[in-house]
Amino acid sequence: MQIKGRAVCLGEDIDTDMIIAGRYLRTKDRRLWATHVFEDLDPALAGRLDGSVIVSGKNFGCGSSREQAPVALKEAGVQAVIAPTFARIFFRNSINVGLPVLEVRCECVEGEDVTVDLDGGEVQAGGRSYPIRPLSPRMLEILHAGGLVAYWRDNR
Repeated sequence: MQIKGRAVCLGEDIDTDMIIAGRYLRTKDRRLWATHVFEDLDPALAGRLDGSVIVSGKNFGCGSSREQAPVALKEAGVQAVIAPTFARIFFRNSINVGLPVLEVRCECVEGEDVTVDLDGGEVQAGGRSYPIRPLSPRMLEILHAGGLVAYWRDNR
C-alpha cells in the first residue's frame, strides 16, 4: 500500500484537544469535525489538510482518548500521520478507523512530497528515506481493509 501526500509539519505533544476541540464533540457530524481540525492551533490549517501527510514531533495524540480525533483527521483528508512516538490509545484508535499512523523520526519540510510504502516499511521525503517501525501483520490487514469495522465485515 502506497500513500502519497504533501507534508504538513507540526510540533511535539499535539494533543487530542488540539486536533479537535471538545466544544465540537456535541455533534456526530464528521464533516463538521473536519472543518475544525487544529482550529485552536491554526484556524486555516483544516483547509490545507486534504491530501496531506502530517509529520509531527513526539507524543502525537496525547491527552484524552477520544476516537473523534483520528476520525476528524481522516475526514479532513489526512492520508497518514508520521511521528517518532504516539499516545498508545490514539495510535490504536487511528488504526481502528483506518488512518495510517507510522512511528518514524523524519525531517519535515512543509509542502514537500511524502511517499509512504506501508508494506515495504519506508517513508521517502525530499530524496531522503526513513525506515518505519514495523506494524503487526494484523494492523496492516486492518489498514488495508480501511479500518477495523471493514476488516471485521470482510473476515467474519
